[in-house]
Amino acid sequence: MKKNILVLFGGRSPEYSVSLQSAYAVLTHMNKEKYNAVTVGIDPKGNWHLFTGAYDAIPDDTWRTKGPCVPVVLPMDQEGTHCLLTAEEDWQMIPIDAAFPVMHGAYGEDGRLQGALEMAGIPVIGCGMTASALCMDKRLAHQIVSLYGIHTARSVCISCYDRNTASLAERIGYPLYVKPLRAGSSYGIRRIVSDHDLQEAVKNALQYDDTVLLEEEIIGEECGCAILGTEDLFSGVPDRIVLESAYYDYAEKYAPVTSKILCPSGYEDAMVQKIIDTAKTIYRALGCAGFARVDLFVREDGELVFNEVNTIPGFTAHSRYPQMMQKAGISFEQLLDRLIEERTAS
Repeated sequence: MKKNILVLFGGRSPEYSVSLQSAYAVLTHMNKEKYNAVTVGIDPKGNWHLFTGAYDAIPDDTWRTKGPCVPVVLPMDQEGTHCLLTAEEDWQMIPIDAAFPVMHGAYGEDGRLQGALEMAGIPVIGCGMTASALCMDKRLAHQIVSLYGIHTARSVCISCYDRNTASLAERIGYPLYVKPLRAGSSYGIRRIVSDHDLQEAVKNALQYDDTVLLEEEIIGEECGCAILGTEDLFSGVPDRIVLESAYYDYAEKYAPVTSKILCPSGYEDAMVQKIIDTAKTIYRALGCAGFARVDLFVREDGELVFNEVNTIPGFTAHSRYPQMMQKAGISFEQLLDRLIEERTAS
């Protein structure tokens, strides 16, 4: 019998459009002989809709108008693992074997959705509530990882711009980065070289979160490592980002002009193994499960510095995480199979 996999996409995050691309890739590469995709789109207002139309309507965001869409809700009664379909005249239960949140940023990757699914008794493909929340909070993630002897950037948190902000920034030292504490895809991030631009940068970051991080600039190259599994961990082939600009911003991530990604990274074998071992340590330290991408900086002296963990990284066939797994011998279809089977195996 086919397993019903709830695939969730969209959401209230600024990364809504990125989620549509990832979900389309997942849905079109999922093994249709083994799994039945129960496709639920969450619109920017947070409403849930069972979408039974053509997948082609998802990436261009016409799924809501082309339909068909029916409102659904998630029951918390724990009497069964199911979604509740709201029909015009009756309620229809849809059994669910596992949920795959293909959502990025707030309300999808930060633990809130994972917590709701866990309360409903539905197994979550990927990181659970606690790990998702920890990884989204840059301050907490850095504090925990530093306890394992892994270097992190010096930083300080603020909730507004006031007369103390400039002095805090001076302690960090310029240039520095102003970041929303909990956001993804480089939203709200600015690199500043003096206090002249500090107030505007903080104001911009506060559009995405109510807490802002002032963070030391790390001089070095950025690399990533895809990790798969929960108990026994498998690593993809680490990649390396080659930049001409100061940092890897939103535009470069999704429409690269001056940057390129090398996979394999080109590092010597000893450094590659060091990246993999460090990524696995971070993954375990933060309680990750299923899959995640660990991002690090490589300084010129070979020291690794932790940047962040993406618990739901970009998930198109051409995204960094699937590409790292592809280089390690796992196709996109096989990757999805392994992720689903880990959470649905009886």
